[in-house]
Amino acid sequence: MEYRYIGKSGLRVTPICLGTMTFGSTTDKKEAFAILDTAYERGVNFYDTAELYPVPPRSEYAGETEKIVGEWLKTKPRESVILASKVAGAASGWFVPPIRHGLTAIDRFHIKKAVEGSLKRLQSDYIDLYQIHWPDTVVPIEEALEVFDELIKEGKIRYIGTSNDTAYGIAKANTVAKCKNLPRFHSIQNNFSVLNPRFFDELEYACRHEEVSLLPYSPVAGGILSGKYNQKSMPKDARFTLYLNDESQRVRNHAKRFYNEKTLQATAMFLDVAREFDIHPVTLAVAYSKHFDFVASTIVGARKLEQLPPLLDAFELKLSREILKAIAKIQKTVLYPMG
Repeated sequence: MEYRYIGKSGLRVTPICLGTMTFGSTTDKKEAFAILDTAYERGVNFYDTAELYPVPPRSEYAGETEKIVGEWLKTKPRESVILASKVAGAASGWFVPPIRHGLTAIDRFHIKKAVEGSLKRLQSDYIDLYQIHWPDTVVPIEEALEVFDELIKEGKIRYIGTSNDTAYGIAKANTVAKCKNLPRFHSIQNNFSVLNPRFFDELEYACRHEEVSLLPYSPVAGGILSGKYNQKSMPKDARFTLYLNDESQRVRNHAKRFYNEKTLQATAMFLDVAREFDIHPVTLAVAYSKHFDFVASTIVGARKLEQLPPLLDAFELKLSREILKAIAKIQKTVLYPMG
């Protein structure tokens, strides 16, 4: 098994991480345990969750994912699992995710409250990687880093990272950390896939120089790159079929970022590449996301156990120069299909 370090931390993880964001909503506990057990048996040692999960966010079941992961974690040696979670910035563990940055509250009170809640639900004494779910551009980053420093010294978290952040965000945070002898960000969890290569614009350069690892989420673009939406009719019970019919305008708008004319056009071209090289499109999409040296571990997710095998098959797949050139051509033909 290949392992990679996250940033400059001591966390040595498999190049594929299991995301859990549907556990407790569209994935019940029995199915979630089957998915978790299968990933563990295949050698995955890295698991990602958040206080806000499951999705789509609903106040009535915020925190349910961590409860399921916590129950499962008790069935395994704790030291065999590297566990990541996130603070959303609401003392209740619930808020409406912001459309723009700067609407969360990552301050002393909310961080302390979030950590205690997550540890209780996860039934663990510590979290290996604790991440800011969305950056806070109002509360100075010094306050968050000072609290993280206290939590690390208390043994409640080991290392920290950020998510949905910018090149400026990680550079600013790590400069403050260096100047004030505070913990630094070792990771950034952002969307990155064949359909969303924006990470190359600025963040790749920043991460290389700051020695921060990318933990890409949605490598299959929420299932779009599987090709199941490039059919004559929408697949029943699929995520974006459900989202596009959701009562919430916010949820529908989120779906349209993934499911639109440009993403379907680019996906059709991607499916041609998968057929040409005789590779399952899901396996190819994950292999692409984990290919780059600035990536520590790619986060995959399955709502059903049957969806997991092609995701994990990317463990063994190494991409040739010809495949990478074919994908680059798609990205130049259909620019930024996810906006």
